[in-house]
Amino acid sequence: MERREAAALMMRIGVSERRSCGLLGLERKSYRYEPRERVRDPIVEKIKELSLKYPRFGYRRIWAMLRRTGEAVNIKRVHRWWKKLKLQLARKRPKRRRFEVVVPLPKATRPNEIWTYDFVFDQVVSGRKLKMLNLVDEFTRECLAIEIASSITSAKVRHMLERVCRERGFPAHIRSDNGSEFIADALKDWFAANGIAPVYTEPGKPWQNGKCESFNGKLRDELLNRRWFSSMWEARVVIESWRKFYNNERPHSSLGYRTPEEFRREYDRKDQRKFRESLASGSAFPKLESVKILAFQLG
Repeated sequence: MERREAAALMMRIGVSERRSCGLLGLERKSYRYEPRERVRDPIVEKIKELSLKYPRFGYRRIWAMLRRTGEAVNIKRVHRWWKKLKLQLARKRPKRRRFEVVVPLPKATRPNEIWTYDFVFDQVVSGRKLKMLNLVDEFTRECLAIEIASSITSAKVRHMLERVCRERGFPAHIRSDNGSEFIADALKDWFAANGIAPVYTEPGKPWQNGKCESFNGKLRDELLNRRWFSSMWEARVVIESWRKFYNNERPHSSLGYRTPEEFRREYDRKDQRKFRESLASGSAFPKLESVKILAFQLG
């Protein structure tokens, strides 16, 4: 029998509360305490639901997803529950980097200025090889296309670029490594005909194509490492669905936790506003100057 129950029994037979608690060594405030039902924080279930749906997201990106659904939640509150629920991801050990002279490479300052592409490899259940060509806009971080096949030649690379250029226009530069599919003469001729300057990274230095390498890592970490594909057709459907999710729903930390699509639309609105202001000031049509296109080719 607990002391609270014993005190209640003594009080029923006429012993005072003070006397009963004193004999049992029980504080009177402890006797009077009424346990309150613990109110479950409603945000907990939403955090658990999102962490199950996106197991490779950290607490910051989960917080951004909650804010996108209309939840007015502080990031510290999400972090506190994240630790209590033990949802932390294992830290990746950073690779050692060699110190060397850095060769300056062009950086994107607007949409459609620099595109970048690279290959990622996987396989289906039967062992058939999957070769994926990922095309990314370096400024907006949008994935413009993912070409999937068992073999991708320079001709297929050109066809993919033609398809995307019909929708988005031609970029000023395209960055890639020195793979045979990217340095083929037919592809270089197509670049020259359309005013595109290729930017080739130095051999053995993938960090010079960091934006595409970062995208490739996200694709592998969030999808390819977690999913088996039964066929090439299934891989194309699932990966295309993930590409749309990446562009339209997934918050990107380097874009202020906006999605790439939101960032591009916001930039377009600001760009149009600046153009209207320049029209009003009469500076929208400056004097024509000679423009020199510089083709970068390293390695």
